[in-house]
Amino acid sequence: MAASQTNHRKLVVFNMITLDGFFEGPNQDISWHNVDEEFNEFAIQQLQTIGAILFGRVTYEGMASYWPTDAALADDAEVAGKMNSIPKIVFSKTLAKASWNNTTLLKGDLAQEIGRLKQQPGKDLFIFGSGNLTANMTRLGLVDEYRLIVNPVVLGNGTPMFQPGELLKLKLLQAKPFKSGNVLLIYEPVREA
Repeated sequence: MAASQTNHRKLVVFNMITLDGFFEGPNQDISWHNVDEEFNEFAIQQLQTIGAILFGRVTYEGMASYWPTDAALADDAEVAGKMNSIPKIVFSKTLAKASWNNTTLLKGDLAQEIGRLKQQPGKDLFIFGSGNLTANMTRLGLVDEYRLIVNPVVLGNGTPMFQPGELLKLKLLQAKPFKSGNVLLIYEPVREA
């Protein structure tokens, strides 16, 4: 999972999803996430490849209310340390300020801002969660890679990873099963010529 070797940084969407395609349950429930030591090792390795994490307002507020806390440090000091130190960018037209350590607030045109960020040197850009932001990036054709960890659970209801009626052709780059039953699937969009 090395940083992009091209002349621009990739935009990577990373989410845990259910077998029926939800990235969160009703009321933003993620208690179904199948997390164990093997997943945590993967997460730490992945965090080392990230140049910046991009968030929409809702996910940003949730992450910013947890990772800088003593509870997060006690629960997983290594991941908390990385989440607090990695540069973060929050896209919001309504947020007045972003006070979580190492965070930049952007309010401009999404496509222009992403184009500018991709041209900067450094490691790849990642989106965690952020359903609305991911949907907008997908619609605009800005996502270079989808990393999905499919959990062996069916919710029947929740927030879908992809918007209904949206046609998105993907090419499988990698599949990796975990002992827990999770499966990592890495895809890139098939760009129509």
